[in-house]
Amino acid sequence: MVYVDNQVNTREIFTKAVCAKGRKYSQALHIVKPVNVPTSILGAWVINHTCISEKVGDIVEVAGSYDLNIWYSYDNNTKTTVAKELVTYVEEIPLQKIDTNYTGNQMEVITLVKQQPNCLEAKIDLDGASIRIKVEKEFFVELVGETKISVLVLEPEDKEIDEQEAYDEEYDQDETEILIDDEE
Repeated sequence: MVYVDNQVNTREIFTKAVCAKGRKYSQALHIVKPVNVPTSILGAWVINHTCISEKVGDIVEVAGSYDLNIWYSYDNNTKTTVAKELVTYVEEIPLQKIDTNYTGNQMEVITLVKQQPNCLEAKIDLDGASIRIKVEKEFFVELVGETKISVLVLEPEDKEIDEQEAYDEEYDQDETEILIDDEE
């Protein structure tokens, strides 16, 4: 549909665009009870992170899991082992609307993990039998949907150009360039 308003022509078109986005940084504290009473922490890391996301109302839920691995010594620093624990989580990310003209219910959720889960701190708890681990992570989400936008329509110049003639001129220029390249 074309609208003419004060000598300006516009047309409404439907396209896919980012309609909303959100961001969330979070930290979580995990307590791991290893089989042996730890003497000292030698290292801690987070591996095997996976996540999925979906739009739920006005938020995006990111559900995922990762493995915590804590390398520690025990028995008065004479032996070492690795404690492993699977952690699951659900993060709710609030959305900031960008476009209120989106149509339909089908929205594509694009999730970018800006900061993979990472161990910030690992220490032996006050009870001496468990290990406290602080993990950080950050997500950025975008909702892509079909939306309606208005675009400016420019009228063609008065000079009419035959499409075949314009194509022939372009082809002749390309051929000339090829011949010149062959001569060198």
